[in-house]
Amino acid sequence: MAKGYDIGSADGIAGKRTHTALLALVAQRPIEPLQALGQAMAVHAPAHGITETAARLANFLGQAAHETGAFRYLREVWGPTEAQKRYEGRRDLGNTQAGDGYRFRGRGIFQLTGRANYRDIGVSIGQPLESSPELAERPDIAVLTACRFWQSRGLNALADQGLEDTITRRINGGTNGIAERRSYVARIKALLS
Repeated sequence: MAKGYDIGSADGIAGKRTHTALLALVAQRPIEPLQALGQAMAVHAPAHGITETAARLANFLGQAAHETGAFRYLREVWGPTEAQKRYEGRRDLGNTQAGDGYRFRGRGIFQLTGRANYRDIGVSIGQPLESSPELAERPDIAVLTACRFWQSRGLNALADQGLEDTITRRINGGTNGIAERRSYVARIKALLS
């Protein structure tokens, strides 16, 4: 039992129970709601080189924990805020039709946003995300899109170099929540050492 949370038992390898237990420790939440994410991590993280070093895994999970509110949200909480209203008509995101800002709001582990990004990653993973954007909320697809994004942006190499703030900018476009991201990464590194 860690900090009062039943994290379950690790399976001794980087398997589904180990990933799920790690997610529960990071999120400081019960293990049950995290099982689907842990199972998807056990499949997709190794396939994208994320589990090859502790630095990669710590950075991936630290960023993911921040982006999802400690693995609680796989869909952007919609106000709409002023920033969210500006998604509408953003051609750089491929939002060319009325309602695209809301329809293609942030989903998944790294908050995939914009029609063009849904289309591109959907083609990359063989899923119809442009026509069915809600698929990006499914834990298996949420993890797969995050792993594909991570790999395609060269974030494994940045993690290996210790460039945590650069990773934040690649994921967020800025430095929103950087203190929390750093805290998560440091805590996960300690768990993995």
